[in-house]
Amino acid sequence: MRGLKRLVADESGATAIEYGLLTAALALGIVLILEGIGVSLRDDVFSVLAEAIRTPEPTD
Repeated sequence: MRGLKRLVADESGATAIEYGLLTAALALGIVLILEGIGVSLRDDVFSVLAEAIRTPEPTD
């Protein structure tokens, strides 16, 4: 019974779990932001490149 009370009162792993959850939330936020930037960048860059390929410049 004393071991169970000691186990419940032990908070040494709580900080590590909190840091793990914080890190996971931060990583998820970074992934979502980069995904949004990637889609925007893909649309902008590739539309410009596709337009440049479709309309050749006149040659002299």
